[in-house]
Amino acid sequence: MNPRTTKSPTVPTDPETTAATAASDAEEAAAENASDDLDLDGLDLDDLDDDSGKEPSGLGAAAASVVAAGLGVVALTGSWTGKVAAERETLIGQIKTSGGGTAAQQISEIYGDAWHTTALVNGLFALLALLVGVFALVRPAFGAPSAHPQPGWVRAVATAGIVLGVLGLLLSVAMYFDLIVALPTATAAQ
Repeated sequence: MNPRTTKSPTVPTDPETTAATAASDAEEAAAENASDDLDLDGLDLDDLDDDSGKEPSGLGAAAASVVAAGLGVVALTGSWTGKVAAERETLIGQIKTSGGGTAAQQISEIYGDAWHTTALVNGLFALLALLVGVFALVRPAFGAPSAHPQPGWVRAVATAGIVLGVLGLLLSVAMYFDLIVALPTATAAQ
């Protein structure tokens, strides 16, 4: 008889319930005996943490491809960092020309430097998008061959990040060297 099972004289016992309880108790006892017999002295716990046989999940490449696409969009649309840097250059230009200066100097210091700073910051975002996209795209080529190639969407998003990075870089270079829109010029007063 199981010491954990109590019999109540007023409650009738069902033979099926009693058999199930006895079987459950027998399984618990066997599990307790097996855990007592487990020898951990000969077990090498360093082998349990070995990840050398695991396949990489590809999560890093997927995240890098999304980051590359995001950076490419930021390179084309501009960023808060670029806006702050441009406003800083505008303020520096106003301080430099506050004592006077020609109209050409004011245009160059106040407007031109801010324009070029915006182009520079956007160009840095574009270059970063390009590098991260290339890394995400070619990363599987460096390492052990995987049984599972990168999903198609990862390659597509990484390629989009590269394309957006190249476009952003071209636009930033053209903006920096005033190829798209030239700085305004001051005409002589009449």
